Amino acid sequence: PGVDQAPEIRQVLVPTHEVVEIRKGKRVTVTKRLYPGYVLVEMLLNERTQHVINNIQGVIKFVGQGKAPQPLREDEINKILGVEEEKEDEPQEEIPFHIDQVVEVIQGPFTDFSGTVQEVYPDKGKVKVEVSLFGRPTAVELDYTDLQGF
Repeated sequence: PGVDQAPEIRQVLVPTHEVVEIRKGKRVTVTKRLYPGYVLVEMLLNERTQHVINNIQGVIKFVGQGKAPQPLREDEINKILGVEEEKEDEPQEEIPFHIDQVVEVIQGPFTDFSGTVQEVYPDKGKVKVEVSLFGRPTAVELDYTDLQGF
């Protein structure tokens, strides 16, 4: 019997959120799994439902100790569902750079300059980079799309 034939299985959920990534110099919104490799299942736990889930191709095991599945606590469920709802409102900017990373400027007035990331501003989509201008370190604020990491 499949999941559709087991009324004790009430809900199946793969929590996701949207992030903004930089691909080929453009911002792209992509959907990512919050917990890769995990599927949340609301069900009445008995031998039959456990057997149905365990026999789905790709299922390795239930989370828990030994053979007994470990149910999530109410606060854990609310946190997961809350995170999922919050993420739906506005895609979060994925930060492609980190502090002290060496980057190259690939477009704009500082093209072909190399520098070191000093600060990251995910809310603005910008990075503060220290470049060498006339032999002096100078901090400039640049867009994510203007940079390429090494």
